[in-house]
Amino acid sequence: MKIRVRFIKTGYLKYLSQLDLVRLFTRAFSRTNIPIKFTEGFNPHPKFSIGNPLPLGTESIAEYMDVELTEVMDPKEFLQRLNLILPKDIQIIKAEESISKASLSSIIKWSEYEIRLMVEENEKRSFFENNLETWKELETIEITKKKKKGKKKIETTINILPLIGNILYKGIDEEGFIILDCLLKSGENGNLKPIELIKSLNEKLSLGIDLDLVMIKRLEAFVEEDGKMSKPL
Repeated sequence: MKIRVRFIKTGYLKYLSQLDLVRLFTRAFSRTNIPIKFTEGFNPHPKFSIGNPLPLGTESIAEYMDVELTEVMDPKEFLQRLNLILPKDIQIIKAEESISKASLSSIIKWSEYEIRLMVEENEKRSFFENNLETWKELETIEITKKKKKGKKKIETTINILPLIGNILYKGIDEEGFIILDCLLKSGENGNLKPIELIKSLNEKLSLGIDLDLVMIKRLEAFVEEDGKMSKPL
């Protein structure tokens, strides 16, 4: 049996690395005696997989995980037992049986983020409300990435425009942060981190963003099939 779950990762635990997150769930499965399936071989480990990793320091209310079990279990009981063990900033909010054979990392294509920005100059603050759509008129938005090739690090320049689904202005919060809603590629066939987008737009459009005060939260992840998007769960 396979169970697919949606969970949150918020508060201080947004700084938990993907490796530490795997360790956290491994200990939680052990403590709750959930009948999780293990791999075979000399070093068996629990068979569960988490969807596309979050950039460190990013909150999320839409993380997904597949868990394989050795016996049938009510997804509601699975959720309740795990949440008793997990910290309050990492909680399962939905669990259902899944018959999908594809891995989450192979089917998730897009992520929706809420990004909060601080901009001091009034003229540049008003740009977001009145002129933000001008990003669509740009021919390229380039970023430089470093990749390892053997023992060397190679710099490559890529155009991130095809990795952007949309950027929407959502208003200003009570603390004066500008709120954006961004849909970005997130998967094996292309991935754009929100902070890479913000740094590039800041440079390309001279927006005056304080990069030290950028706050990011993943709101949803999406599967895309035949041009239509849906949630993994």
